Amino acid sequence: MMVSSRHPEVLWAQRSDKVYLTIALPDAKDISVRSDPQGSFSFSATGAQDKPFDFCLELYGAINPEGCKVNVGLRNIICSIQKEQKGWWKRLLKSDEKPAPYIKVDWNMWCDEDDEPLESDLSDDDDGTMGVGEDENSDDDGMLYLPDLEKARVN
Repeated sequence: MMVSSRHPEVLWAQRSDKVYLTIALPDAKDISVRSDPQGSFSFSATGAQDKPFDFCLELYGAINPEGCKVNVGLRNIICSIQKEQKGWWKRLLKSDEKPAPYIKVDWNMWCDEDDEPLESDLSDDDDGTMGVGEDENSDDDGMLYLPDLEKARVN
């Protein structure tokens, strides 16, 4: 008798540099995760009562397999997949068909493109260059535009 494998529930979220897959599979063992640079991702494991689980995904974009990490918890396996190039994917999978029913968006980890902190935002405050002197200069810079407005009004 052949034992058919099942699909665990997979939740996904992304950042500009990573995709997170949270695989809901309590007490998993014999976990195997494989990925290749073209974006092929495969997972297999044995769940409770030695039931096999597996799935393969063709991800939307190219990935860096060396930058992929797997964190095994008691209830979930979290796979952090490094994108080859920073940027936001329109969807998880290469195919634009509706994803399989076991793949869902992970709203708890989801981050919209405009919500993600920019590296420049983080570094400006840390390097100490934002000072009182710059505030005065920025007001002066704003004054440079007044003559242009006067010209526009005349025309």
